[in-house]
Amino acid sequence: MSIRVLIADDQAMVRAGLRLILESQPDMEVVAEAADGEEAVAAAVRHTPDVVLMDVRMPRMDGIEATRRLTTERSARVLVLTTFDVDEYVFKALQAGASGFLLKESSPEQLISAIQLVAGGDALVMPARTRRLIEAHYRPSGVARPAAIGSLTSREAEVLIEVAGGLDNGAIGEKLHVSEATVRTHVTHILSKLEARSRVQAVVMAYESGLVVPASRAKDG
Repeated sequence: MSIRVLIADDQAMVRAGLRLILESQPDMEVVAEAADGEEAVAAAVRHTPDVVLMDVRMPRMDGIEATRRLTTERSARVLVLTTFDVDEYVFKALQAGASGFLLKESSPEQLISAIQLVAGGDALVMPARTRRLIEAHYRPSGVARPAAIGSLTSREAEVLIEVAGGLDNGAIGEKLHVSEATVRTHVTHILSKLEARSRVQAVVMAYESGLVVPASRAKDG
């Protein structure tokens, strides 16, 4: 079964290059293109893609607002494409529910792998860079831990901390001595309780709530 992909970027040559790469894959199908956020939202309604490749800086409606609408209204999985790996715009897209981000300079093999990961919903994309981006831009709430985070069981909180560390379900299962299926169930419960649209969004919430503390600050403490 093919992964249905929507490409949203305001540069026609970028869209053409991405289409060329994706259409060379037997398990991927480009169902539509969009030159701005408004077109991306409308195209997602018409074509119901599995994954949206989303540029963040586009005219009319930027990728942040388009991501928010697609993840809340269409339950779409969004992979952000960016030129810079520490970018507040990308962080805001992750806050809005994007599943991860990928540098535009990445290889075709990395792009294909990232789309497959996002389509499967199993892992963060480029976890080290994702972690660095979140740690650079998140802001602690400064108030008591939100009720949603407090509603997690001790095991769910433990799993979320490991997700924030960049581990996939299999690695988390090995570390916590439980099956991968059990980890997947915990992650499903975490996303539901936090009303998070992606694993990355849940990780952002974990940082902002104080459940997860950057290593540098933990040492200072």
